[in-house]
Amino acid sequence: MTANQPASAFSLLSNRFVQAILMSTLFLQIGIWVRNIAVLLYVKKMTNDDAFAVSLISVAEFAPIFVFSFIGGTFADRWRPKKTMVWCDILSALSILAVLFAMENGTWHAVFFATLISAILSQFSQPAGMKLFKLHVPEHLVQTGMSLYQTLFAVFMIFGPVVGTFIYQSYGIETAIGVMGAAFLLSAVSLAFLPRDRDDVGEQQNSRVVEDIKAGFRYVWSSKILRTLGGGFIAAGLGLGLIQPMGIFLITERLGKPEDYLQWFLLVNGIAMIIGGVLAMSFSSKLSPQKLLALGMTVDSLAMIAMGLSKDYWFTLGLQFISGFALPCIQIGINTLILQNTKESFIGRVNGILTPMFMGSMVVTMMLSGLMKNAITLVPMYIIAGLFFLLGVAILLPLFKLQSGIEPVAEKALAE
Repeated sequence: MTANQPASAFSLLSNRFVQAILMSTLFLQIGIWVRNIAVLLYVKKMTNDDAFAVSLISVAEFAPIFVFSFIGGTFADRWRPKKTMVWCDILSALSILAVLFAMENGTWHAVFFATLISAILSQFSQPAGMKLFKLHVPEHLVQTGMSLYQTLFAVFMIFGPVVGTFIYQSYGIETAIGVMGAAFLLSAVSLAFLPRDRDDVGEQQNSRVVEDIKAGFRYVWSSKILRTLGGGFIAAGLGLGLIQPMGIFLITERLGKPEDYLQWFLLVNGIAMIIGGVLAMSFSSKLSPQKLLALGMTVDSLAMIAMGLSKDYWFTLGLQFISGFALPCIQIGINTLILQNTKESFIGRVNGILTPMFMGSMVVTMMLSGLMKNAITLVPMYIIAGLFFLLGVAILLPLFKLQSGIEPVAEKALAE
């Protein structure tokens, strides 16, 4: 394994598709992190630290994912994936002009619109990217490729919050929104270097959209692996939604630190993700993706519970490191399971069905998180979140006995 690993990484990095998609992701992460931090601090300031308003930022980001993921995944299977991704980035950049115009006319709530539009368009772009990954990366390198991809995300867990905080505090929300728009445009330019779409990929107009959606549901339901993965998604989404908007209150209320300490928590989390991603890459051939996923969820669940109980800053920071260390195992396991167990022609729809199971359950508890925080405090919320993750692990246990690969039973979805 150790001898083959550098060769595998080199093969991936020399792949034209991987080069273009990593460059696009680089610019997208700049824009997304500037948006995440700037909008969070701006809304918190404009609403005088209102927990409900802060939770609405996350709702604006994740609720559209639930609504549009079905449609976006279906059209990702019908349209040419490269063209889809480029146009999504261009439209995201153009939407920023409307946001800046509204803010110039005194409507500060327009910052929610910036998050809303990018979240909607990502539901068309993300499954198209997964489709390209399926087409251009050899199957035996998929898990290694996912590790490289997630490592790039981890790097921005370190630099993203620092950059976002600096731009907002130094130049204000208008400049931060402008940086976001420029980043989307640069991402579109990077995607122009992707290999040209094959003539037989996308542009499938022989069936109706509704029929394609129904076929996608039949495909997922006929696969025991994908069906079980969906159940784990729901449990994890319920847990994550409870605490996702509450991180800043954990720092300011539970630990008694200033709000700008959030960037250091995210910094530690990012460092841990890089280390975890590299290690996951090193033993990707020794551990199945389902076991990798269950391991990450178990560690994260225990870390969540301990973070809720802790009042010590340094101990909580250490738990944040542990949580970040396990996160790549979850992300790599999920993406690898989907890619290994889904036909290329169904990649978009499988993403469009499984993602709402996670996001929809997360949005439900996310919408309640602000009210629950005022009613039962942070401690029980973090404990409940950890228990939901443990429930997800229990749901995934039957997958340990299954072999990876596309199940023959799923072929029924093609014939019905």
